Amino acid sequence: MLGYIVRRLLGAIPTLFIIVAATFFMMRLAPGGPFDGERRLPPEIERNIKAAYNLDKPVYEQFGIYVGNILTKGDFGPSFKNKDFSVSELIMLGAPVSLKLGLMAMTLAVFIGSFLGVTAALRQNTPTDYSVMSIAMVGITIPTFVTAPFLTLILGVYLGWLPVAGYGDGAARNMILPVVVLALPQIAIISRLVRGSMIEVLRSNFIRTARAKGLTDAQVVWRHALRAGLLPLVSYLGPAIAGLVTGSLVVEQIFGLPGIGRYFVQGALNRDYTLVMGVVILYATLIIVLNLIADVMYRVLDPRVRLG
Repeated sequence: MLGYIVRRLLGAIPTLFIIVAATFFMMRLAPGGPFDGERRLPPEIERNIKAAYNLDKPVYEQFGIYVGNILTKGDFGPSFKNKDFSVSELIMLGAPVSLKLGLMAMTLAVFIGSFLGVTAALRQNTPTDYSVMSIAMVGITIPTFVTAPFLTLILGVYLGWLPVAGYGDGAARNMILPVVVLALPQIAIISRLVRGSMIEVLRSNFIRTARAKGLTDAQVVWRHALRAGLLPLVSYLGPAIAGLVTGSLVVEQIFGLPGIGRYFVQGALNRDYTLVMGVVILYATLIIVLNLIADVMYRVLDPRVRLG
């Protein structure tokens, strides 16, 4: 298994390089620049600013300098718009918020989604199954930029139960609405995923054998079916956790949370090249690492799987 992990990590290097290169040059191709919104500066001052950020050099030289700084110093560079802050500092400021929000939302989604999916599978083609799948379909189709204002309006404005915005140093009352909004589509996806997998597992030969041995339905589900039925969920959790941990762009903007997703939106709108690059590299790295962890966990849960 160690050899497989090493090969995967080595294979991730060119993938990460391609992502970095594509993002770097696409940012430069976008119209506008990081200092176009500033008031008109004298030409000599504008030249000095561009020289300070290496923007006066050809694009390929800028790319070489950027990659060299990452490899030799681990430096993502200074933020063009957030004065006196480097990109690494901004990521470190936003990471705890996005990490807390994403992990709480995913934990909630895994428990509720798995429970609903298993329940629907055990009661296939019954009103319970139809109800769960109907709710899941609604949760998938309605985007977060609709559910977030709706829940804010009902629970925050009309009823006054919860604050509608602000981090509040991570207070529970401030986290409830963003966590629920972020978890709802994941609950819907996980419930459908688990339902389909459990139905397939419950029709397998080894489940028939377990029942033929006289095991009760509860024993069949808990000892045999559940472990195999949750395997597809393990594969899904890799990219899903990475997406939630690096911050939901919509949720963090709507609720005013100082997470990585909010910095990414601000960086994209302000043409803050280095900030956008830093968040993209972080997201790509998390995707690669979490997918590797998911593959290893898949092997641990199902010894029949061979890691090639």
